[in-house]
Amino acid sequence: QLQLVESGGGLVQPGGSLRLSCTTTGASLDDYPIAWFRQAPGKEREEVSCISSRATMTDYADSVKGRFTISKNFAENTVYLQMNSLNAEDTAVYYCAANGVCGSKYYKYDYWGQGIQVTVSS
Repeated sequence: QLQLVESGGGLVQPGGSLRLSCTTTGASLDDYPIAWFRQAPGKEREEVSCISSRATMTDYADSVKGRFTISKNFAENTVYLQMNSLNAEDTAVYYCAANGVCGSKYYKYDYWGQGIQVTVSS
């Protein structure tokens, strides 16, 4: 049983940075692709970024490309999402998810973290 726990959310000013963490237990991290999703009020949950099981491939939504970086630290069993140049449109609840396919909708993923709030505001 794979379990995922997010951390690192909070309030940040526009233009600032934040790093989200997704710590996994119960299975080998290199067995699963990991995706970060976000959901803002009134909007569908969308994939922000994804990293392949062995971290040989990464992908990003157009809205965050060049600003966000996803990575895996296998020794720490943790997936990170470094978020730079944040703006108000990045405000959402962020989730990490596993056992899907990069580029898929949220309902195709089997394992989810609890979600963490990211608020970008002055």
